[in-house]
Amino acid sequence: MTGTSTTSSRFRLSAVSFDPPLGGRPDATQKCEQAAAVFDLLDNNRFAPVEHGGGPYRLRLTLVDKRLVISVTTENGAPVLRHHLSLTSFRRLLKDYRIVCESFANAEARLTPDRLEAIDMGRRAIHDEASALLIQRLESKIGIDQATARRLFTLIHLLVPQQLLEGVI
Repeated sequence: MTGTSTTSSRFRLSAVSFDPPLGGRPDATQKCEQAAAVFDLLDNNRFAPVEHGGGPYRLRLTLVDKRLVISVTTENGAPVLRHHLSLTSFRRLLKDYRIVCESFANAEARLTPDRLEAIDMGRRAIHDEASALLIQRLESKIGIDQATARRLFTLIHLLVPQQLLEGVI
């Protein structure tokens, strides 16, 4: 999915794409989640590749051999960086995040608002921990803020297939 940003900064993303799209065959909920995360990300982000003069930038996320490949180019296609990020340190967070999101979706119709809020608080806590880890793991390559990291983690979560988290592939 690709979109256009309204942010005026040179250190921002103007487009995001995936390969493969959402780890294969997304369902309607995943498509909606992806569209919302991409829209929010492109609307407001801070994305500053280290030692690069400025963009805006295009980001491509690819899953290759249990690693996330982060490819960044300028808007006119000039390569900026290509970084292979191991998902090993994210594995527990990705699994926990997936479980709590599924729990929330399954419980939405039958739980009281206070119980749903408790599940959502757990989801936000995992999301915050994962985004802090993402900032830390990328700091030598790309400067991102908390909001950008949260949205990127959402996209990573959607890109990584369940089988990878279970060690099947």
